[in-house]
Amino acid sequence: MAIRNLIDFGDVSREDWDALYANACKIMDHPEQYTDVCRGRISCNLFYEPSTRTNFSFQTAMLRLGGNVFGFADPSSSSVAKGESLKDTVKMVSGYADVIVIRHPREGAARAASLYSDVPVINAGDGSHMHPTQTTADLTTILRLHGTVDGLAVGLCGDLRNGRTVHSLIKALAKFDGVRFFLISPRELSLPDYMRRFMQKNNLPFVEVKGLEAVIPQLDVLYMTRIQQERFADPLEYERNKGIYILTTNIMRRARENLLVMHPLPRVDEIADDVDNDPRAVYFQQARFGMFARMALLMDLARQPRRPQHFLLSDEGPVCRNPNCITQTELYLPPLTKDSDSGPCCGYCDKEINGPDHASE
Repeated sequence: MAIRNLIDFGDVSREDWDALYANACKIMDHPEQYTDVCRGRISCNLFYEPSTRTNFSFQTAMLRLGGNVFGFADPSSSSVAKGESLKDTVKMVSGYADVIVIRHPREGAARAASLYSDVPVINAGDGSHMHPTQTTADLTTILRLHGTVDGLAVGLCGDLRNGRTVHSLIKALAKFDGVRFFLISPRELSLPDYMRRFMQKNNLPFVEVKGLEAVIPQLDVLYMTRIQQERFADPLEYERNKGIYILTTNIMRRARENLLVMHPLPRVDEIADDVDNDPRAVYFQQARFGMFARMALLMDLARQPRRPQHFLLSDEGPVCRNPNCITQTELYLPPLTKDSDSGPCCGYCDKEINGPDHASE
């Protein structure tokens, strides 16, 4: 692949993805041939937020490639608890490791980390913004089980406002032809404006609906997500929306025989336990496919040469007013902006500067 960091799947070309998927398939089909490709390489996993699948998947992926892993799964056990900045943590561990995998509650944290790391940085989830390595698991699952992505009808159901896995998946599916989207959510949890603008700009056909049962007969892929309690500032808003979508065996009777039911996990109550027995429920296979996709990613990025980064300093303060953006807490970060059809956007979190994205926060 030609990429240095995996921060946003929008930065990955179709050719890069095809190469990554080809390597993931080779590893799946002949794992014994890849047990030493990262011997002597070390991954540092910085998990500022709780994680089971992503953290374990990255650890297992590196170990299966013959490499080693260090890091933390609880920032309170590190110097972060003493007030160490993200910049200093990243600069330090990039001196020890060959690749950094970071999960952080702040949107844009992985982009910020990449500015100060001498080694490649992989975004393992930044707030409610993006989760591109989950997308590698998702695409691998669809391609291995459906054989194609082109022309599929994809339903995205649940918390689309805070669902970083959904945002990354939409950006990835934009690279394929003829994908149609059904956005299934209550109004309060609908897709954020910056992602809706992305879909419109890229001519991605979508309809927004509130009900699952009416559209499930039309779907090739149903991507369920949980209502994310930790993303709600108002507990009452969470209470109003929890349990609003529950996929049951009765609903599954209306679905196509070749439907794929996917979920990034963990689930809470949005998929009934007895749906697990339906062969169309592939979310546990999806988790395993994710390990192979991450092996392919680490095999490339962990073996890239070091590139020393110079400190970037700014005394201008943050430009972005999104209260969840990394620039609100790491005040030394240089302002980064990028253009969009509706004006400049924050280069870290993608929210429109001084626009409706901030007004709705």
